[in-house]
Order: sequence, then C-alpha cells, then structure tokens
Amino acid sequence: MYAVLICVFVLAYAAIALEEIIKVNKSATGLLGAIILWTIYSLSMGEAFPVDEKLNESLIDTAQIVFFLIGAMTVVEVVDSHDGFEVITSRIRARSMVALIWIIAGVTFFLSAILDNLTTTIVMVSLCRKLVEDRNDRLMLAGIVVIAANAGGAWSPIGDVTTTMLWIGGEVTTIPIMTGLFLPSLVNMMVPLAAVSLMMRGRKFELASMATGESAKITTDMERNVVFFVGLAALVSVPMFKAITHLPPFMGILLGLGILWLVADLIHRDKPYEERETMTIANALARIDMSAIVFFIGILLAVAVLSHSGILSALAAWLDETVGRLDVIVLIIGLVSAVVDNVPMVAAAMGMYGMDQYPADSFLWEFMAYCAGTGGSILIIGSAAGVAAMGIEKIDFLWYLRKFSWLALLGYFAGALVYIVEKEVMF
Repeated sequence: MYAVLICVFVLAYAAIALEEIIKVNKSATGLLGAIILWTIYSLSMGEAFPVDEKLNESLIDTAQIVFFLIGAMTVVEVVDSHDGFEVITSRIRARSMVALIWIIAGVTFFLSAILDNLTTTIVMVSLCRKLVEDRNDRLMLAGIVVIAANAGGAWSPIGDVTTTMLWIGGEVTTIPIMTGLFLPSLVNMMVPLAAVSLMMRGRKFELASMATGESAKITTDMERNVVFFVGLAALVSVPMFKAITHLPPFMGILLGLGILWLVADLIHRDKPYEERETMTIANALARIDMSAIVFFIGILLAVAVLSHSGILSALAAWLDETVGRLDVIVLIIGLVSAVVDNVPMVAAAMGMYGMDQYPADSFLWEFMAYCAGTGGSILIIGSAAGVAAMGIEKIDFLWYLRKFSWLALLGYFAGALVYIVEKEVMF
C-alpha cells in the first residue's frame, strides 16, 4: 500500500509542478489525487469506521483553513471593489527610482502582513503600472514587490497561507510568530532591496501618462474610507478575537465579513440596483479565486492520507537520521518550496512532526513559517505572489532568474541566519 500511495502522490505533485507544461489546472490534479489516495487507503484498510473517523478529523482541519481563506479573500475583494486600497496607494510620492523602490517595498512589506502576500502583490504591481512608464523600471519594481510581499507575509498569522496554516493548526501563536520572525523577514527583504538600490542609484523614473489622469470613481471618498477601515479592522482583529474567545480564526473572519456586509448594505441601501450590483458582497464572493480554494482542499486532504498512513512520520525519522540537523532540514524544505508549491510542503511538515515533540512556537514551526514563506521568492513560480506578478507584468522566468533569484537567495540565508542567532541569544 505504501508504495502505491507514494507513487500516486508523487505523480499528482509532479502534475501540479508542471501545470504550465501539461496545461492541466493544478486544482483538478490536487483534487483528483486526494480522492484516489483516500480510495486506496480505504480499500487497503478494509474497515470503514477507522477510515471515516480519520477522514472526519482531516475534514475539520481542512474546513477551518478553507473557511478562513474564503472569508479573508471576500473581505479583500469588497475593499478592492470600493477602491479602498487607494487610501494607501494615493499617498505614495517619490522623485527617484531609489526612493520609489524603498517606498514600494516598505508599503508592500507591511501591507502584506495585514492582508496577504498575493493580494498585496496584485495591488502593488498594478499601482506600479500606473506610476511608472518605463517597462524595465516596472519589472525591477515587480521583482522587489514579490520579495517584499513574501517577506511581509511570513511574520504575520494572516500574511501568508502557510503561516496561516501553522497558526490555525496551533503550531504557532500570534505574538511569538510576529516578534520572532519580524527581524529575519525584514532582513530577508532588506538585502535584495539594498542591492537593487545600488543598481538603480541616480536613476529617475518617468511618470506614466495614465497616472496623471482622473480615473472614474465608482464610490465616494466617504464610502471608500469606511469600507477600507472596516475591512482592515475585520482582518487585523482576527488574532485578537481568537485570543479572547478561544474560537477558531475562521469564526473571527466570518464575524468581520458579516459586519462588513452589514455596513456595505447600509451604505448603498438607497442606490439603484444597477449602481450597487458590482459592490455587493454577493458579487465579491463570485470574484474570489475558487480554483485556489479547491486546490487547498485537494492538497491538504492528499497530505492527510500520508500522515494517517504513517508515511510522513517515517520520512521525518529518515530526515532526522540522514541530515541530523533540524535547521538544515527546514532550510531544505524552504528551498524546495521555490520549485514546488509551499502549501503541500508545510502541510507535509505538519504531518511529519508532532506537537508532542515540538510544541507551539518552538524553533521548528517558527523557522518553518519563515523558510516556507520566503523561500518561494527564489524563483518567480515559487509563490502565489510571484505567479501573480508574472501574469500582470508578463515577467520572463529566465529574466527573474538572472536578476532576482540570487538576490532572493542571499536574503533567504541572511534572514535565516538572523533567526538562528536570535534563538541562540534568547536561549
């Protein structure tokens, strides 16, 4: 059975990694792989009850992550439909490329921690298209945005899906993950940022023609500001809600979504249906990336089979015996996440190591959040943020490899070193 399960998982994983080549959506592959794995596992066990019990347990863990993502993605879509992000982007001012790079990177780093790295990348790369005329300058900015977004997302419970998975699973908690990873994540961004600043020193940028024109506003300033700050509060208050009520994070984000829904309906209640149609919560729900949600369901359920069958615990024992050093093992996992999706990498690690051996906020889980979150910056296809930037700006894989991969790698190891030193000093 074990050999068959591993072969099916490897084939599904390869199909996910080669999505662009085989032209099959990774969501379909992940979902199909999960069902086949559970079917094989069930048939091999022979008894229905133990399998049903384990499947129900996995469904609970998966559903909590999925509900949280749906709620957070909907909140972000509502804010975006009201032009809410202009509250931040309209305040960006710079005269030189170096100044603009630092402003864009700083805003991206902190915005990614509040929202998530994928949404922030879309917002900031789109902003750069409005600000900068020269395509080469925009590509450099896009590369910085990818690195800054992944670095900013790694230290926040809601900034990166892998950190969110660890947070919801109880492997990390809010304050320790933020304080423990803030400096390493900042260093991860600062090293590439300093290098790019030296390359662009003395360079002026051309203001894009579209940035000088007035865009057609679909909401008033008051509506935009109210929705932005209510949406922001809905996202930021989730960790506080979890700490006070001890309820799962998805309950907090759904509460915030309900409040935002109420506020949005009250704001637009007197408008004709045609005007408020594009700004309703129902419309935002229709626009969220459901294929990504299906992918998370598939890959999490697939990894759950490997965990229940004992394959992941055996892999953990083999790594411990072969590699030995826990920090090296996690660094390798982070580097691999630059090639394949970091979601299954973290899901697999959560199944490989138990919390009885590595309790919440231990070195393993915090370092895992850093490595999996920032390792994806090494290749443009290594993270959702990179893929989004690649699609918006049509970034060539080899261009990013030449210009930014080595910078991201330097930042990755620099931040990792800072975290290891931090732990040595503290303990």
